[in-house]
Amino acid sequence: MTAYERSKIILRFADLLERHNDEIAALETWDNGKPFEQSAQTEVPMTTRLFRYYAGWADKIQGLTAPADGPYHVQTLHEPIGVAGQIIPWNFPLLMFAWKVGPALACGNTIVLKTAEQTPLSALYVSKLLHEAGLPPGVLNIVSGYGPTAGAALASHMEVDKLAFTGSTTTGKIVLQLAAKSNLKPVTLELGGKSPFIVCEDADVDKAAELAHYALFFNQGQCCCAGSRTFVHESVYDQFVEKANALAMKRVVGDPFKGGIQQGPQIDSEQFEKILKYIRSGVDGGAKLETGGERLGSKGYYIKPTVFTDVKDDMLIAKDEIFGPVQSILKYKDLDEVIQRSNASQYGLAAGVFTHNLDTANTLMRALRVGTVWINCFDVFDAAIPFGGYKQSGQGREKSFYSLSNYLQVKAVVTALKNPAWL
Repeated sequence: MTAYERSKIILRFADLLERHNDEIAALETWDNGKPFEQSAQTEVPMTTRLFRYYAGWADKIQGLTAPADGPYHVQTLHEPIGVAGQIIPWNFPLLMFAWKVGPALACGNTIVLKTAEQTPLSALYVSKLLHEAGLPPGVLNIVSGYGPTAGAALASHMEVDKLAFTGSTTTGKIVLQLAAKSNLKPVTLELGGKSPFIVCEDADVDKAAELAHYALFFNQGQCCCAGSRTFVHESVYDQFVEKANALAMKRVVGDPFKGGIQQGPQIDSEQFEKILKYIRSGVDGGAKLETGGERLGSKGYYIKPTVFTDVKDDMLIAKDEIFGPVQSILKYKDLDEVIQRSNASQYGLAAGVFTHNLDTANTLMRALRVGTVWINCFDVFDAAIPFGGYKQSGQGREKSFYSLSNYLQVKAVVTALKNPAWL
């Protein structure tokens, strides 16, 4: 198929996503528990935008010519890598589908994609729409199954040419081992995080507290890049804590299909119990529980928005990825200290910085060992912005033109020239 034809299919698919926006959003909320308004107004439109972005790339993938030290014509071909195995998580099922499938199709590959066992529905539904848009049978194949069986089979398969995985760091290491032990297929990994959100001394405390609240509590706190270590300068610490508590107590938790709901239930009983265990660990470890800290109601996996203060770096709530609505607020004195403490983590996915000082922003953006630094904003995920981690937060980048290289092989072609007019 020509690149232009691939582009047209992906554009038709984006139009279908737009037409079926609310149906897809309802499936995403049924599957995951996130507020319907979030699904319908943010995540499905972002998915549509991502596919239009990659449709634009499909017919702009091209090789180069290069000079040689002799009578040779040298060119590079950018070829599809082949069969791409893809494993997506449960926290953003539809968006992760787009991050994986978009570049793979734009580059001309075929795909076997495994959905998370908790959230299989939206990928199945939109894949049907992709076939309606003209995708040939067999190009995109969806497998619903469990990680230790279906996921492991995909990672180990000798005829899968490339693997992409989003999920926990622990599982990512297993995926990498399976890929290496089979056919040494290349792997991109987008893994866990414990992202610092740094509130500097010059901050507008009201705005900083609102942004830090969003950075942590968005999507029930089930976000790999959540700003889960809130570092606040000592000069504004007490004022910030007061604002953070007020915001947490006002957060509206409930049925995700009702209007005005900001936080739905956690994904399942396992995650629900894990979060409550971390909350007990914070209390036992000496952190001050300011608000929340328990189940909301007696039905469903709802947890009250929780805020801890007096958090120390060696506490589990400051080190581990909780993946829930638990904000840990830590105090710091100066820039050198907060840089050292922010980087003292196995993770390096993202960071937030809130400051009006350009020198401070420039210092932090270069010093923080993370894949994304948001300055006076957070969770900005435009299609053209690459995303990925340092250290144990993964390898490779998703979104943007950087993601295309994950799904292409570069072949050098060297042809001898006879009596060339020029070299």
